Amino acid sequence: MSQEGRGTFSGRIPTDLSQIPGFTVEEYDAERERMTLNMGPQHPSTHGVLRVIVEFDGERVVQAQPDVGYLHRNWEKIAEGWSYPKLIPFADRNDYLAPITNEFVLCLAIERLLGVEVPERAEYIRVILAEINRIASHLLWFGTFALDLGAVSPFLYTFREREMAYDIFEACAGARLLPGYFRIGGLRNDVPANFAEMVTGFCDQVEKNGWPSYYDLLFENAIFERRTRGIGRLSAEEAIAWGASGPVLRGSGVNWDLRRNEPYSVYDRFDFEVCVEPDGDCYARAKVRLREIRESIRIIRQALEQLPDGPVMGKVPKVIKVPKGDIYTRVESPRGEVGVYLVADGGTNPYRVKWRAPSFVHLQLLPELTRGGLVGDIVANIGSIDIVLGEVDR
Repeated sequence: MSQEGRGTFSGRIPTDLSQIPGFTVEEYDAERERMTLNMGPQHPSTHGVLRVIVEFDGERVVQAQPDVGYLHRNWEKIAEGWSYPKLIPFADRNDYLAPITNEFVLCLAIERLLGVEVPERAEYIRVILAEINRIASHLLWFGTFALDLGAVSPFLYTFREREMAYDIFEACAGARLLPGYFRIGGLRNDVPANFAEMVTGFCDQVEKNGWPSYYDLLFENAIFERRTRGIGRLSAEEAIAWGASGPVLRGSGVNWDLRRNEPYSVYDRFDFEVCVEPDGDCYARAKVRLREIRESIRIIRQALEQLPDGPVMGKVPKVIKVPKGDIYTRVESPRGEVGVYLVADGGTNPYRVKWRAPSFVHLQLLPELTRGGLVGDIVANIGSIDIVLGEVDR
């Protein structure tokens, strides 16, 4: 089987084990009967509408192939028929747990082609909201990952702080889940007068009360360690070869973060640590995300201290026509590198918008992570890569 064919279901499960990379027929009794089962598309273990076709030999996974497309919305083709400003709130729907990141990367691409200068106040507010969104996304992942493994309480704890984050989005944009707050050239409006107070209160709550309880509930839990340590190992070489990014890449020991290595906006003005764990297993990927919550708080506090006065919108023409050209822009989302390749033909609509979704890339790792593992480890592996199916299918 080719490497291209290993990431998605081709419609046929190989009957010859020699076709599966990393396995030899001698490892199995040729007379033993193997079983093929569906997980999904509505299985409670899946993060969204995902179908996984799993072949077992006893309790061991021979292969697990994801079958995607159940949330396909034709986003990229629809984007060709809409004007540039209309694309910003539309982008929220891809990764609906990190909509700020989607708006960020699309605005950056258009602004760079236009040559628009974004006011400094808007840049700082963008970074603050992006990091709050990162924390909110990691909190939801943490709670649902715990649920996947049988722990109920962490989910309730994380939603306590997550609601505070969405209160901030609502105060700024009037919407919670899909804010549509960024604009080409800046922001829709300035933040409310109590913005700094709300953000500081949120950071204090997460740092002093939330984070210690998250760590104690799971990372000091022997059952959680048994379910995640040594499970779904991914080496640094494999992570790079498959195009992994974000916590999945850093959980394999690769020290790479776009906010530091290729800083955009005003990220180069902040001091923070890139969280890296060397083991490459489910536990390492989980620990990277938990540590990143504290680093996001560091960035937010620094941005609040440096937040300048001034306008939040730059000089942008009323009718936006992007000159001919193309650009690839990428930012660090909670799930990894989200990028947009934008081709402009001089009109009011883009000629082509190609979306680079880290969830889609990481889902291709599922056969590699699960092969040879136990049935119960499939759920842990799916949760550890933190996929959003709206971003996978688009």
